[in-house]
Amino acid sequence: QVQLVESGGDLVQPGGSLRLSCAASGFTVSNAYMAWYRQAPGKQREWVAGITGRGATDYRDFVQDRFTISRNTANNTLWLEMNSLKSEDTAVYYCYAAAKGGAWGQGTQVTVSS
Repeated sequence: QVQLVESGGDLVQPGGSLRLSCAASGFTVSNAYMAWYRQAPGKQREWVAGITGRGATDYRDFVQDRFTISRNTANNTLWLEMNSLKSEDTAVYYCYAAAKGGAWGQGTQVTVSS
């Protein structure tokens, strides 16, 4: 059974940083495509960044050079390092794994506000 549990969301001021984590179980993070999505109030869920099983990464243009996706196979965790946060980054952030038909985490709230 695939399970994803996000954490790390918080209230942060514009220009600040946060690190989100996604603890995975039921599969190995290096064996599946994984990604971060986000959903702002009143908007559809959107893809933010992804990492392939081989470790190749890709980003939406609006987070390029500010966010970094990575994984740690030792503790089977996906990360999203977020820097230079903007108010428009405010959203619930979700972890996704293309494992065993696909799985989502429950989300973690990121609020960027002064």
